Amino acid sequence: MITTQNLTKSYKGHLALDDVTLTFNEGMVGLLGPNGAGKTTFLRVMATLQKPTSGSASIFGVPLSQPEEVRRQIGYLPQHFSVYPQLTGREFLDYVGVLKGIHAAKARQEEIERILDQVNLTDKADKKVRTYSGGMRQRLGIAQALLGSPKMLIVDEPTAGLDPEERVRFRNILTRFSVGRIVLLSTHIVADIESNCRQIAVLSRGQLVLSGNLSDLADVGDGKVWQAVLNDEELRQINPMAIVSTQRLEEGVSCRIISDDAPHPAAVAVKPTLEDGYLALIGRERHA
Repeated sequence: MITTQNLTKSYKGHLALDDVTLTFNEGMVGLLGPNGAGKTTFLRVMATLQKPTSGSASIFGVPLSQPEEVRRQIGYLPQHFSVYPQLTGREFLDYVGVLKGIHAAKARQEEIERILDQVNLTDKADKKVRTYSGGMRQRLGIAQALLGSPKMLIVDEPTAGLDPEERVRFRNILTRFSVGRIVLLSTHIVADIESNCRQIAVLSRGQLVLSGNLSDLADVGDGKVWQAVLNDEELRQINPMAIVSTQRLEEGVSCRIISDDAPHPAAVAVKPTLEDGYLALIGRERHA
């Protein structure tokens, strides 16, 4: 279990995290928010890489004020993951295993083989990391985070820059690992959490604006999502920030629009998707 109480982090007067209180249980946890919302700061604080300015937090009952013990509980994949390109994948994992205190060579190699198989890198393990694709490097990143069998995995924007096939593969790896553990996944891409996360939290400007499940987020868009077919002149009258998607048809432009009120007499209310709810929530917070 993760718990935070009034967690705050400021940099030179700027509140990166503002009084964040939440609780997460085992499973996949999605941390959503636009760029600059405070997601990376929250993860770095939870990984004990930064100290909070005030407030408290614990991971499986261990407070962040005991960083060495917390680090034994977690694996961490930062947004910008650096490797030694001259090493092979296997050599890199062996190096990380030693750093993590897995000193028995046989046990370390057995764990590395098991994890390489989990992340589908066994056949590339003896290739230089500099030859890896972006997706392969991310899988190597998750492999190093899995070393030591952590109770919790913290991953920051892990699918950025991956092609659709690698993105699905990566999400499936995280889902398999989350059984009996916590995987805290930070992203600004709603699709990353839509099929995998049972619990979510949304940050905006450092504040927690929603904590719950997927349906809670979709419900934010109730009564605020509209579909209409408009001509070009009518389309120009709509705030472009409110338009979710457009498709040009023979009879005009089909638009999906987020608005508190009907944006056009021809607009029809439709059931919100998870992304609709997220966009409605973030749009509301921007104008708060």
